[in-house]
Amino acid sequence: MERPDSRQIIVAGGGIAGLTAAIAFARRGFAVQLYERATRLDEAGAGLQLSPNAVHLLRDLGVIEALLPVAVRPDNVTLIDARTSATLAQVRLGDFAQQRWGAPYLVAHRADLQSALLARASREQDIRIITGATVADFAVHARGVTASIDREGKTVEATARLLVGADGVWSTLRGLAGEKGKSRFSGSIAWRATVRSDGPAGAVLSRMTSANSVAVFVHPRVHLIVYPLRGGNTLNLVAVTSGPSPGQSWNAQPDRSQLAEAVSGCAKEIHALIEIVASWTAWPIHTVRFDGPWTLGGAFALIGDAAHAMTPFAAQGAAMAIEDAVTLADSAANSSAADALDAWEAARRARIAKVARRGALNRFAWHAAGPVAFARDLFLRLRPPERLAADLDWLYGWRVPAARG
Repeated sequence: MERPDSRQIIVAGGGIAGLTAAIAFARRGFAVQLYERATRLDEAGAGLQLSPNAVHLLRDLGVIEALLPVAVRPDNVTLIDARTSATLAQVRLGDFAQQRWGAPYLVAHRADLQSALLARASREQDIRIITGATVADFAVHARGVTASIDREGKTVEATARLLVGADGVWSTLRGLAGEKGKSRFSGSIAWRATVRSDGPAGAVLSRMTSANSVAVFVHPRVHLIVYPLRGGNTLNLVAVTSGPSPGQSWNAQPDRSQLAEAVSGCAKEIHALIEIVASWTAWPIHTVRFDGPWTLGGAFALIGDAAHAMTPFAAQGAAMAIEDAVTLADSAANSSAADALDAWEAARRARIAKVARRGALNRFAWHAAGPVAFARDLFLRLRPPERLAADLDWLYGWRVPAARG
């Protein structure tokens, strides 16, 4: 006879990774208790990119219907020289992405994705969401795992088959592993802002790039990414520079002169943009080099940023969290043995490592200078658009591996 707790799952964290995991496990017949330390599920941040490898999973989970009305399907990703405004390369998206990779490429506000996930999770009778609660500790044992949850000044315990740590880059659960589990500041800062497309900043941007495009302006000291949100009414701006950490906050507001200095040598429109936008916030880009395992005893697993926070240069942070969550639920449903989680971890590590290498390559190319920049530009001019798309097949065309029975 199956033990009652063998179908129980505890998820720590109510962000993109945690909510996706809750939905994926519930669809696999598990009962899920999700604990979120915040008293409300409010998502910080601005825009994010959802490539086809993530969108097809959101579609399968029944999330995409709520997201599509507020998401944007860009026509292309365009690489632009920030000094001359010359187009260096372009990857087609839109209908081309749907046909080539089986799902659209979307850009959306992070809060809109969170709302779509929350709405979907709320319709599952086997998901219980508890806010204002922190999974503070856990112990793996023969029955699975027992978690200690702090809520309203009290500590309660819950037993389950699996505890999923989805509590972000500054994860409490990862921190239980000790010094190795701490995140590290990467040395890069993401300056973020959202502006109205019909405002002064939107007017400047309209002279630099097409309205329905993901534009990447590259320069040795900075790269600026611009794309539309919320039906095109809003534009998302992210400028990445080097600099000292503004602290562990997603909404720090440091001296804007750091950003103005970084764009020295860029086109005059970019200088004007930096001055016009008064709402820049600074996001310290943290990474996680977790040398220990992401799983423990067949009853604990880290996913998303809690396991492998990486730099955003491949625009795959949200996508990798979504992939983690779905593949983990599949793994748990297909086998109860600890080696199933070991196999899941090995497969995910290989995938994440390849994505991280792509991100490192992008950063190198985007911040190239001198002869390296000249070689980059020559390479991109000679690379046919079809080949640029083919270079992304392994990433955007990924599908959940078939279960082994």
